Amino acid sequence: MTTQLITHPACLDHDPGPYHPENPRRLEAVLAALGAPAFAKLERVSAPRAHDDQLCLVHPRSYVEGVLGSIPPAGRHQIDGDTIVSPGSEDAALRAAGAVVAGVDAVCEGRARNAFCAVRPPGHHAEAAQAMGFCVFNNVAIGALHARVKHGLRRVAVVDFDVHHGNGTQHMFERARDLFSASSHEWPLYPGTGAAQERGVAGNIVNAPLPGGSEGPAFRRAFETKILPTLDAFKPELVIVSAGFDAHELDPLASLRLHEDDYAWVTRALMDVARAHANDRLVSCLEGGYDLEALAASSAAHVEALMAA
Repeated sequence: MTTQLITHPACLDHDPGPYHPENPRRLEAVLAALGAPAFAKLERVSAPRAHDDQLCLVHPRSYVEGVLGSIPPAGRHQIDGDTIVSPGSEDAALRAAGAVVAGVDAVCEGRARNAFCAVRPPGHHAEAAQAMGFCVFNNVAIGALHARVKHGLRRVAVVDFDVHHGNGTQHMFERARDLFSASSHEWPLYPGTGAAQERGVAGNIVNAPLPGGSEGPAFRRAFETKILPTLDAFKPELVIVSAGFDAHELDPLASLRLHEDDYAWVTRALMDVARAHANDRLVSCLEGGYDLEALAASSAAHVEALMAA
């Protein structure tokens, strides 16, 4: 089995404006890095569009219809304080969610060991009925619920190492004891959630907030002492990763100080858990990362680690 790279050109057509941090140049940088000879063995897969029934596993149908109905035929429309859609946003958002669904299908059906979904818009801030933080649909939550409905998995874990807390994912999972959400993130920082005492109904929520300026050793300790032991005890049948690379020291939107080797390390650690409990099944989805050079290098380190697992 191999590593799949799931993406689609339509994800470049979501255009919130030339000065918006979450712009098409991000995905262009990631795909350029993954076009290097080291990644020749990636299985490249075209992301399908998610169906309404898949989106509605986590979002009310009224929200889905409202978001899709707000896509403008020209220009841009602001659906949240910092979430903006354009004519290409419908196809991009549907394929971003569809990529995670396709990745879940591939690893659950034994067609791939793991998958990286290089897509945008990101998703982990999207609440059930509210777009926010550049996010339209919660891609990883949709993939997790799809795994339960289609493949009969019971224990699904999402691990989020984006510098911002994945509030949407946590809120969707916190009352379901067989779903697990863990996050390392800078604190305090947008969106203001993710305190260590937020634990869910059965300790199924794990937050490891880090003060601004924290470097790789603090990040790794947070995983080694808090996230990984709890994840291992949860015994996930599938691991999904919200892979944001904006904790890198060069990122302009936050002040953690990670490097590419930290992302490679955490990827290997998560693959160890997936190997122990989930028959290697792991699906990763791009979230944040706003310095193009750092984003490209960090994504490459992450995918290289997936390929070597």
